[in-house]
Amino acid sequence: MYLGIDLGTSAIKAVLVDEDQRVLASAETPLGISRPQPGFSEQSPEEWWQATLASIDALKAERPAELSAVRGIALSGQMHGAVLLDRDGAVLRPAILWNDGRSGAECREMEEAWPDLPAVTGNRAMPGFTAPKLLWVRKHEPEIFARTTKVLLPKAYVGYRLTGEMVEEMSDAAGTLWLDTGARDWSDAALAATFMDRSHMPRLIEGNAAAAALKPELAARWGMTRSPILAGGAGDNAAGAIGLGAIRDGAAFVSLGTSGVLWATTARFAPNPASGVHAFCHAIPATWHQMGVILSAASAFGWWSKVAGEAPGDLEARLGPAPAAPAPVLFLPYLSGERTPHNDPAARGAFIGLDHDTSRETLTQAVMEGVAFAFRDCLEALRAAGTRIETADIIGGGSRSRFWTAVTANVLGLPIHRVADGERGGAFGAARLARMAVTGEAPEAICTPPQRLETIAPDAALSSAYAERYARYRALYPALKGVTS
Repeated sequence: MYLGIDLGTSAIKAVLVDEDQRVLASAETPLGISRPQPGFSEQSPEEWWQATLASIDALKAERPAELSAVRGIALSGQMHGAVLLDRDGAVLRPAILWNDGRSGAECREMEEAWPDLPAVTGNRAMPGFTAPKLLWVRKHEPEIFARTTKVLLPKAYVGYRLTGEMVEEMSDAAGTLWLDTGARDWSDAALAATFMDRSHMPRLIEGNAAAAALKPELAARWGMTRSPILAGGAGDNAAGAIGLGAIRDGAAFVSLGTSGVLWATTARFAPNPASGVHAFCHAIPATWHQMGVILSAASAFGWWSKVAGEAPGDLEARLGPAPAAPAPVLFLPYLSGERTPHNDPAARGAFIGLDHDTSRETLTQAVMEGVAFAFRDCLEALRAAGTRIETADIIGGGSRSRFWTAVTANVLGLPIHRVADGERGGAFGAARLARMAVTGEAPEAICTPPQRLETIAPDAALSSAYAERYARYRALYPALKGVTS
């Protein structure tokens, strides 16, 4: 029996997976976000911990015998967050999250101080990444920076509370800007650029390697017969890839979660930071990946749902199973700024083309299409980086929507596959990593693909219409830059 825990932005989710890779039970505990200033995004690490305890306690209440037989645990988690600890392991301030945009100036300073940053890390300095956040803390909260002894990513902090050990794995570490991504090791030059050194970092392992054992008192709390092994785990997208079996060169998927990702697995480190593409380590050895990342995907639809005053399912139900034509209104989904391809934390969203006949249904479709157009930006950036994607699976909460999947297929011009359990994502992938850490089984034996429920192929006429709309969409960001930001 294996336990996967996903530390998301909006909730902690835990799943119990048996030896046949069946999900036997799941539990979820919501999380809140603090936005103390415009562009800021923070969470309490203690809230993560209490939500983790609550989720696993709920599994014990539902499946006590199965939980007691757990042999391995792994975490997936939201990437890039900065958890600052003092010499006693106490948290010094709220964690600064992946969608926090405060460190734009520090990104520029970091690239100026260390010009080799993109080549070594595989990425441009962006406010979402961890390292610029520490420069911001050094500048604006110097007393906190001076007391910082360790910096952990969100899931590594929860792992520390579970085991007492500070350990990080490659896929999440690659999103800090402190990793030599090709060498899969901390970069001394990167750390020096933020006035830090290796002593501030946890030790590194692969995602399917054993990290530490669960604390005995926690094992006793959950009735476990022996302390399970905690695996290295994975960043949320890498964990999703493990869950999908996307471990071979060329495997691709679209993740329609809070943020959005267009993923391509690569057999080598293949950076192209000029296109806004992320080049990270995968969660298994000798494997990497490229990603185009958009900061508001399903969260953009969640925002529209609140504004419209209707549940997302009710809004979508009025649209039918597939689009008949593009909406006459365009939507920019830059509610939290944007990464690929603009690297602009100050970018903001907009509806363009409103008139007296604009309906709620039109705006609902426009929001979905705006997110799909942002994915098309990611596809073009990956193509510029030399990556060719022929087809892709779709996962995340947005994958429930057949309409949105059809829009995405037509905008990208790619067949998109809806898969069984497309929402289980990171927690299931983490459970697979836990199993590999315990048994030593090869990734190829465990990371099998899920059943494909439906393939939605692009319609030639619709794809042509969407290509025309995409050209107009592409013109909006430069036209509005400085107006909406």
